[in-house]
Amino acid sequence: MPEKPIAEAMIERIRAFHGHMCPGLAIGIRAAEVALREIGPHSKDEEVVAVVETDMCGVDAIQFLTGCTFGKGNLIHLDYGKSAFTFYRRSDGKALRVVAKPGGAGPPDPEWQELRGRAGRGSLTAEEQERFQVLHEARCRRILATPLEQLFEVTEPQMKMPQPARIMDSVPCEECGELTMETRTRRFRGKTLCIPCFEKLEHR
Repeated sequence: MPEKPIAEAMIERIRAFHGHMCPGLAIGIRAAEVALREIGPHSKDEEVVAVVETDMCGVDAIQFLTGCTFGKGNLIHLDYGKSAFTFYRRSDGKALRVVAKPGGAGPPDPEWQELRGRAGRGSLTAEEQERFQVLHEARCRRILATPLEQLFEVTEPQMKMPQPARIMDSVPCEECGELTMETRTRRFRGKTLCIPCFEKLEHR
């Protein structure tokens, strides 16, 4: 299937949804582009499943473009800190893992890296902040324009397709009284507890 770049108007909608444009969001846009090309269009209910190995900005783009969400149970987060995204199509089992290549968007920019570090500490002058934004936008544009095969390694995933989301009953925690998904409760000294209450009582 030929590449069909994400339209500029759609990118602006993703930017508005996320709150800003950044290289991480741009990576997510391009990863979702691979999913749309290989797996298919916007997910109807749970037809498409995304497993993301990071909580970086790019996950918002994947959520926006593929229709995979935490609420539907077809967006699953694995806290590995990797720019790696796996997509599954339930109807026929097609699956692929999309991993950002080191240096895929070009060589590192020492000036941008130095300014980014100082921006995080809030130590940029107004002039430096303006320069940082120029470099930041340029890096985003480079990611959005780089061929997908240069940005990503695409392989078959080793992990099996996740099970469909299930609706679970909730029960009140016997300590705080708040409703808690039954499968997330813990038993302690004869009581059914939510996880925060369990951890609090366990460490007394």
